[in-house]
Amino acid sequence: MTAAATAHGPAAAPAPRTRTGGPDEGSDLLEHVLGWALVVLVAVLVTRLGLL
Repeated sequence: MTAAATAHGPAAAPAPRTRTGGPDEGSDLLEHVLGWALVVLVAVLVTRLGLL
């Protein structure tokens, strides 16, 4: 390491993250249920349209 690299102190702590208006954490069950419902819906549409 060079002297310039060691002359600086420890890095500053990152700023706290701001919320972007997304869903609150902890809705994992609802997220999984809706995800699987979407998978089933796409599968039904694909088979009904004869794409498989």
